[in-house]
Amino acid sequence: MLEHFHPAVTRWFGAKVPAPRAPQLIAWPAIAGRECALIGAPTGPGKTLAAFLTAIDRLVLAVVGGELPGGTQIAHVSPLKALWNKIRRRAQIG
Repeated sequence: MLEHFHPAVTRWFGAKVPAPRAPQLIAWPAIAGRECALIGAPTGPGKTLAAFLTAIDRLVLAVVGGELPGGTQIAHVSPLKALWNKIRRRAQIG
């Protein structure tokens, strides 16, 4: 289920989310394979986290490999302030 991700990312996800949702499980293999993915689902099933988890994983792998370049690596444009606040709270470590 989370075999596509670094163990640290898997642990972080498990601490933040009880279990992956269907859109995430379907999208992750395609996203991890660098394929294009369009996730269509109602509000709340984890579409944003499906994409973010892969981006976070790539950052972790770059750091572990000593290959993280300087500068911005991820940009996210949120259509709603409430959604961005939810993402920010969930992404906090600790």
